[in-house]
Amino acid sequence: MATFTAAVPAHADARQVDLRVASFNIRYGGGEDGVFDLDRTAAAIRELDADVIGLQEVDNHWGARSNNLDVAQELADRLDMRVRFAPIYDNDPATPGAPRAQFGVAVLSKHPIVSFTNHDLTRLSTQTSDPVPAPMPGFAEAVIQARGARVHVYSTHLDYRGDPYVRELQVADTLKILAQKDPGATQILTGDLNAPYEAPELAPLWGPLTASTPLDPTPSYPAGTPKSRIDHIAVSSGVTIRGSHVPDSELARTASDHRPVVADLTVPRGGR
Repeated sequence: MATFTAAVPAHADARQVDLRVASFNIRYGGGEDGVFDLDRTAAAIRELDADVIGLQEVDNHWGARSNNLDVAQELADRLDMRVRFAPIYDNDPATPGAPRAQFGVAVLSKHPIVSFTNHDLTRLSTQTSDPVPAPMPGFAEAVIQARGARVHVYSTHLDYRGDPYVRELQVADTLKILAQKDPGATQILTGDLNAPYEAPELAPLWGPLTASTPLDPTPSYPAGTPKSRIDHIAVSSGVTIRGSHVPDSELARTASDHRPVVADLTVPRGGR
């Protein structure tokens, strides 16, 4: 595994570290055209030049649509990055003895991941015919050591249904998990929240956290002709958002049915 370092400019504040963070719903590696192509997905991530990327809709031996691959690890290998995967669903394999069929979220990082937790959120399962809201995994927390800064990076995927009730429960769960950390912890939330910044069910987030979305509310979904901004990055107090954008390259338009979103941040050195 390569070691990733970056020179600190002479004028830089030694108490702070600059990070580029992205969020990307990769649709398991299936592009806007429906074609599974992990080389294209990796190229789309590479051109973001991000230190850390939260991924959503990630397959791990899930099935034929992604060639039964461990998509998170395949991308990490192509990009020479660290990765941790948090399954939402963890099903028995179709063939006895084969790897378990999993689907969830992940975190890619150029920097060391020193710990990782797969938290529960309230969900309505898509794997049963009559689901009820219940705790399920799939809220990833990667603690990353980035040039002297310890950063808690989260990747999440909230409920897609039109009724906001489950998202309301998930936002409440999210805030409880974030509040479990020390007051000085540096926290960055990335995810497909399946709702715009202005949605009432997301409003409780925008006090404890500051979203990058108001700096650039460019739509992110659907990728070809975006109409809605449902992918977001948000940060805890003490983190400065220096800029934000939604890429408009050929790869950003075609590698998934979502476009990635990017935020340039400055975080305090140290942390817990």
